Amino acid sequence: MRLEVKDIKKSFGDNEVLHGVSFDVESGKALGLLGRNGAGKTTTMRILMDVFHSNSGEILLDGKKFVQRNHQIGYLPEERGLYPKKTVIEQMVYLARLRGISKANAIANSKKWLTRLEVIDYEKKKLETLSKGNQQKVQLASTLVCNPDIIILDEPFSGLDPINSQILQQVVRELISENKIVIFSSHQMSYVEEFCEDIAIINHGEVVLSGDLDKIKLEYGEKQLVLSAVNLSLDELESRCAGELSDLLEITGKIKDTLIIKIHDGVTRNALLTAIISKNIEVEHFETYKPSLNDIFIAKVGEE
Repeated sequence: MRLEVKDIKKSFGDNEVLHGVSFDVESGKALGLLGRNGAGKTTTMRILMDVFHSNSGEILLDGKKFVQRNHQIGYLPEERGLYPKKTVIEQMVYLARLRGISKANAIANSKKWLTRLEVIDYEKKKLETLSKGNQQKVQLASTLVCNPDIIILDEPFSGLDPINSQILQQVVRELISENKIVIFSSHQMSYVEEFCEDIAIINHGEVVLSGDLDKIKLEYGEKQLVLSAVNLSLDELESRCAGELSDLLEITGKIKDTLIIKIHDGVTRNALLTAIISKNIEVEHFETYKPSLNDIFIAKVGEE
């Protein structure tokens, strides 16, 4: 399946919050939908689920108008939306029944996901008696109880310790391998990098960057190198580069014990390396800079 969001605009009164959002995601892949707080991510998700209606634009599934009621969509919100006074199994079955699942299948699916997420022992407990992490796992189980083909996860790792995070990571990988459409939103960029082949960054209601994450990293790292020296501290290397090699490069950042440098137009790597060696700088690292998603995110939306 291929889900396409095309030029979605949304206003609340006179305030337009989405100014033509477009991206696409295929089954068997995960899309990282990223942005600062208030950028428009949640509004976009709610339009995908038909909670809000867009003012213009369209959503297509395999080239045809996407009719949400004809598909099972699993949504994990950032804020918990379950009932603290109800037992875990009671509300999971109730939510599954609301989505058109038979009672027998609702019970079976609930037990399946509670077992998979290692919270089956709490099925008859009231939700409020569970720890924050276990409540999050119950919420995820509720998201998947209808066996959705389209899954939207908003900050799914919130409140999870490292062991429970690992369980959730395994589940997300399984969903992707089962050819589900997965839209993944998180401020924890390491998780996005782990699961998502494609990203879309929203800022002030507009997509400011989208596409294949590996290609984006290569583009952002173009003409940039990682440089360190055996015989110089980082400060000494920075000083030497800024002074003696400024006609060949500029310093664009630092990561741990290395400099990030950008080669000036017309300068080749070989020429730069020769010049560095001629300055009696013993090179330890001299390689292509591949920025992290966090670096790219800050570059696009962090100036504010």
